Amino acid sequence: ITSHVGDQLKLFRPTAFTMGASRREGGRRANEVLTKVNLSRAFYLATKEVSNAQYRRYAPSHSSGNVQGNSLDGDSQPAVKVSWQDAALYCNWLSAQDGLPLAYKVEADKVVGLNVQALGYRLPTEAEWAWAARYSKNGLLKYPWGAELPPVEKSGNYADRSAAFVIGRIVTEYDDNYAVSAPV
Repeated sequence: ITSHVGDQLKLFRPTAFTMGASRREGGRRANEVLTKVNLSRAFYLATKEVSNAQYRRYAPSHSSGNVQGNSLDGDSQPAVKVSWQDAALYCNWLSAQDGLPLAYKVEADKVVGLNVQALGYRLPTEAEWAWAARYSKNGLLKYPWGAELPPVEKSGNYADRSAAFVIGRIVTEYDDNYAVSAPV
């Protein structure tokens, strides 16, 4: 389906999976554990991030700012510097534009609840996001690009060689040619 602001959304029918990382896995964070998750409800997810241009239809004065002089504010770049609260309110705004029931309950401009049965736009849960990022027609991948490091060429916008002067830790065997965010 296509949203009011032009986002293409894809329907996913998730399966049970294991989320997290084992203690032996390289790059594992201290708070990660293996957790079995059963996603039983189908959901839609946008195929691209929300761009600055799309988000500015909701919040005209929004600025994504810059990183060390590199702009994050281009119309085709993903909207950043958006709080969870603002993202949830954007979802409600988008639902209203498309005539859908609102997913988030709001009181005095603050999100105070979620109607899980509502068919309006909402943010994905952590488990939905983890599953969708690894989904392939042949089963779940270890990483969004496949089974091995480094990432496959043109598989995403990662902290790579082109970002070396912006951040400290990079993926040295990868280069997407964007020092900061790539277009959505």
